[in-house]
Amino acid sequence: MKNIIVTGTSRGIGYELALLFANAGHQVLALSRKTPAALMEHKNISCLSVDLSNEADLDSVTDFLASSWKIVDAVVHNAGSLLLKPFAETTQEDFESVYKVNVFGVANLTRVCLPYLQKGSHVVTISSMGGIQGSLKFAGLAAYSSSKGAVITLSELLAEEYKERGISFNVLALGSVQTEMLQEAFPGYQAPISAGGMATYIFDFTLTGNKYYNGKVLQVSSTNP
Repeated sequence: MKNIIVTGTSRGIGYELALLFANAGHQVLALSRKTPAALMEHKNISCLSVDLSNEADLDSVTDFLASSWKIVDAVVHNAGSLLLKPFAETTQEDFESVYKVNVFGVANLTRVCLPYLQKGSHVVTISSMGGIQGSLKFAGLAAYSSSKGAVITLSELLAEEYKERGISFNVLALGSVQTEMLQEAFPGYQAPISAGGMATYIFDFTLTGNKYYNGKVLQVSSTNP
């Protein structure tokens, strides 16, 4: 049994992932602004209402870890903010809003968890093919894709900085997945894989990927995007 933190659990991949871990017998700390009843009612899931764009919200995570778990075996940084907007109309405020969730939220939550991570712990950051250098890019995603590139570099750096402690940091750069967030940004687009299907892949990688990888970026995409 492992103690696993998952962000962005109100819907989509994060929701499915939290249930997969919990149903497999692991203890899950589910972090999202909204908390689905199905997660709140599960005996293996603890839910906290957290806005990752607000650093002060993470105080509740600090309190929970200090009083309850003491150890964190894995963190899945799944929460994301997507903005589809022409670059000429994308303001600094727009960029900051996206980066607060996709970059600063990842950095701040990782910092909160560091005292509780131990040898063998695995931190998995969900990025995007849009953040991979040389991959196909899509107009209107300047803030989103650049933020997803930033967390790749952050993860590579943390893998180096904490390798002596035996903590692994890896990134999964996903292609398109059929989620509510994708539908809101690209109405009518049909992705080749469901949220549940991708959650199954992330579930397995979180539990075993650190045996084979550290500081790596795996491209998880069968299509373009």
